[in-house]
Amino acid sequence: MSTIASSMATTTERTYEIQVGGMTCAACATRVERKLNKLDGVVATVNYATERARIRCADAVDPAVLLAQVERAGYVPRRVDDLGRAEASGPDRVGDLRRRLGVAAVLAVPVCDLSLALSLFPELRFPGWQWVTLLLAGPVVGWCAWPFHRTAVYGLRRGAFSMDTLVSLGVMAATGWSLWVMVRGGPLAPGLGRGLTVLSGGDHALYLDVAAGVTTFLLAGRYFEARAKHSAGAALHALLALGAKDVEVLRPGGQARVPVGELLAGDEFVVRPGEKVATDAVVVSGSSALDTSTVTGEPVPREVGVGDAVVGGMVNCSGRLVLRATRVGADTHLARMSRIVERAQEGKAAAQRFADRVAGVFVPVVLVLSVATLAGWLLFGAAAGTAVTAAVAVLVVACPCALGLATPTAVLVGTGRGAQLGVFIKGPQALESTRRVDTVVFDKTGTLTAGAMTLSEVRPTAGQDSDELLGFAAAVEQGSEHPIAAAVVAAAPAPPAEATDFTALPGLGARAVVAGRAVTVGRARLLDEAGLAVPDELDAERIARERSGATVALVGWDGVARGMLVLRDEVRATSAAAVTRLQALGLRPVLLTGDNTRTAAAVGAAVGIADIRAEVLPTDKLSAVRQLQADGASVAFVGDGVNDAAAIAGADLGMAVGHGTDAAIEAADIVLGRDDLLVVADAVELARRTHRTIRGNLVWAFAYNVAALPLAVGGLLSPLVAGAAMAFSSVFVVTHSLALQRFRPGGAAS
Repeated sequence: MSTIASSMATTTERTYEIQVGGMTCAACATRVERKLNKLDGVVATVNYATERARIRCADAVDPAVLLAQVERAGYVPRRVDDLGRAEASGPDRVGDLRRRLGVAAVLAVPVCDLSLALSLFPELRFPGWQWVTLLLAGPVVGWCAWPFHRTAVYGLRRGAFSMDTLVSLGVMAATGWSLWVMVRGGPLAPGLGRGLTVLSGGDHALYLDVAAGVTTFLLAGRYFEARAKHSAGAALHALLALGAKDVEVLRPGGQARVPVGELLAGDEFVVRPGEKVATDAVVVSGSSALDTSTVTGEPVPREVGVGDAVVGGMVNCSGRLVLRATRVGADTHLARMSRIVERAQEGKAAAQRFADRVAGVFVPVVLVLSVATLAGWLLFGAAAGTAVTAAVAVLVVACPCALGLATPTAVLVGTGRGAQLGVFIKGPQALESTRRVDTVVFDKTGTLTAGAMTLSEVRPTAGQDSDELLGFAAAVEQGSEHPIAAAVVAAAPAPPAEATDFTALPGLGARAVVAGRAVTVGRARLLDEAGLAVPDELDAERIARERSGATVALVGWDGVARGMLVLRDEVRATSAAAVTRLQALGLRPVLLTGDNTRTAAAVGAAVGIADIRAEVLPTDKLSAVRQLQADGASVAFVGDGVNDAAAIAGADLGMAVGHGTDAAIEAADIVLGRDDLLVVADAVELARRTHRTIRGNLVWAFAYNVAALPLAVGGLLSPLVAGAAMAFSSVFVVTHSLALQRFRPGGAAS
């Protein structure tokens, strides 16, 4: 692995995704993963539930080599595009299984009924009854079971063992034994698939009913598993389908409806009531209410007007809008969130990696155990039919499907449900971190508050003109991207004058030269460092405003503070409720802000946070997170700005508010799709529920195999019952995971 790492360090990396057809259990995924990782410069992760391989490799690696390696492992590779849609969809697996299951059920039922009747009432046996049984069972063990046989043979030719190897061997062993007994001649009896120590079939029993019944049960399990897996990925499919298919673009010669793929950044397009917004855009004209629920999970429509940003996939509820496209294609919010969900579903949690390692060695072990069972029964003097039946039961009952599905199906459904709720989880590791965190650190501006600063008061000192004060401050702040600066510039009575020698001082303010004067705008500390005196009366008023929750920027030049600007950022309506829910979940909230202590205390009191760390410079936010971690806390950091990115990345769990900057979103483990901070509590509850589901699945999968294998070895479990149990085990795990689709936040989910 070190060789791979050093190779990648010196070359450009590429990432590919390959849809892998033909995988039937976790052992298959493990084999494909191992084969791919044998290639130089390749790091691959294969997920059985999503049937995809995610591959990081050096740029020099030919994709054709990757496809060939998957094929050498015994499986069918298909390239997929960036959004996870297969270029070649392949055969309809669910439909094929449904057809084979239907034929198997129609023929296997009379086979089993006939065997039961002839076993209980021997006088009903008629000449040639065994050939009638073979005629009915033949298509079942042949055509219906062909997917098992085909995969088993394909794998064996390449030295691979999978669940289908066990199933095929079991079915063929039961069928082969029955044919041998029929050809050999002598007395015949229906096998009935019975437990051998109760009613021993001996050397004269036919097990065609076992072969047909096991095939039917396993096909049923495979069919319901395939349907459930498709349903588990429905949230991602729905997310990918949210975008509009075409759009009405405004061209110089008039309006034209074109496919959305032809839309370019900067194009203006029309969205009428009932239509979807085609891509991320800004409103050029018109006003309306947009249904954002499909994108953010927020049920209340949002009013938008000229200048407001909108996201592709939202539905226009009322007025006609003209929008200008800002992002198109793979750069849109919807495409980025889709990729986040898909990457999460392709990743592997620690529990899944352990289960995959177990499944990877399980199939060969079971094959050895089956041979040992056969030999053991024969050595102890049992009839050959008894030994064969016990060996077949071992083969069938021990398939590790449930073990391989336990974790990935829960992650698949959990991350999909999260996307519906506006919680975009980047990977299984984020789910694990969310479960472990005990402290949630909130940035203030744009996170606990709305992030929309408004200038509420201009307070000049005696003899100072308020318009001049605001004009000078706006001239300085026009060079800054801080929310305070934007609010000051927006409130200026006239376009700001030109400023030179602009210097931004993160966490403190800014200064520049305006009309020949060196103007400083910011905290009292900054003015003090610049040698600008603050009159006592002005300082007292500043303190009073800060205690009320306002943010104050002092403005000064020529050696003295000339006044102050009072700005307010309203606390989000749901912030207090979100903090209360997090505390109910056992999490400690912390407010970390660069604002002054008095303003921070006012906001903390409004939302119910007692632990407040104020006047923290942007460069020191990561240090504050590190200190909490050093004190033994497992920290989640929730922020939205560029200055939060380092703290988000350094926390045990980083959360970025969806409207935040690209830097914050890229650094985060979880992206919150809506501004409502209740979604933070939703994420914690969902992670805990998902992990409970994973634990339940793994306990069932391990307990099932531990209990079933000794029974099969001891001859206490008939192959027919073994097949039913194995199929039920896999279906149970998947349906248990699907229960996450009914998750509702705010309940007893912790």
